[in-house]
Amino acid sequence: MKLKYAIIGAGAIGGYYGGRLAHAGNEVHFLFHSEYDYVKIHGLQVDSVMGDFSVSPINAYKSTSDMPACDVVIVALKSTQNIHLKEMLAPLLHENSVVVLIQNGLGLEEELSAVYPDTTIMGGMAFICSSRVGQGHIAHIDYGPLTVGVHQHPQEHLLSQMKTDFERAKVPLFIAPDLKVARWKKLVWNIPYNGLTVALDTATDVIMKTSSSRQLVKDMMEEVLAGARACGAVIEHEFVNNMLEMTDKMKPYSPSMKLDFDNGRQMEIRAIYSNPIRMAKQNGFYMQKVEMLEQQLLFIQSEMDKKNSKNMRS
Repeated sequence: MKLKYAIIGAGAIGGYYGGRLAHAGNEVHFLFHSEYDYVKIHGLQVDSVMGDFSVSPINAYKSTSDMPACDVVIVALKSTQNIHLKEMLAPLLHENSVVVLIQNGLGLEEELSAVYPDTTIMGGMAFICSSRVGQGHIAHIDYGPLTVGVHQHPQEHLLSQMKTDFERAKVPLFIAPDLKVARWKKLVWNIPYNGLTVALDTATDVIMKTSSSRQLVKDMMEEVLAGARACGAVIEHEFVNNMLEMTDKMKPYSPSMKLDFDNGRQMEIRAIYSNPIRMAKQNGFYMQKVEMLEQQLLFIQSEMDKKNSKNMRS
């Protein structure tokens, strides 16, 4: 069974996973915006710790209306762009299409299922250090496994073929038995490191080498575990130590929110912070330190918005 893939958001995450799939011989169609003209000529370049490769020629498009319907549609956009998904996805879906949201945060699958109640929707959690370093150019620094879980309407045969395709493309693919637990597990890392690298204006390695910030990370991770438990997602406490040890071994890294901050873009505060805080509160637990970080990020975003607005007027 040959699957046809679409990549919506061909940046650090979508470009890497889509590039791996295409390099391994799968049919992959990529949506680009500002990089379209460059990539159409030069292709996609991935510099990887596992070996560099390129995809050229490449199936590149400016609009989903020009793309074929696909079996697996991978959405790797920032969640701040999800307001456009209804229109973007429509041309890509056939009766048995699967949509995989490789995005950070909570509540994303629920929001999409309200628009596409009959479509198979999955969540994806990327455990990877990668970044876009130029037009059509991605640097894969460390890690790379992908965990997926089904939100609605499972298709086991298709999921099995996806696993085969990804693993042939050198991407370990894990099937989460419980998507809610998998989402909260990703937040155990995302909540402290994404926000703190912005608020402290630093990278993960500096946070881990400083005793006060390292303790703050640990405290916030334990808050996230408690919030998850209140919402019915039980995660073993040892997971905190596992995440700390993993980050100790990680190469110095600026998470996606730090890169958005550095480039003056909208940060994914709602999905990564506001939604989990709200859901935990609704179930009787208050993530106090996490909410404090959320408030700091909202202030920082507000100041960024004012600066961007002023620059646009001048």
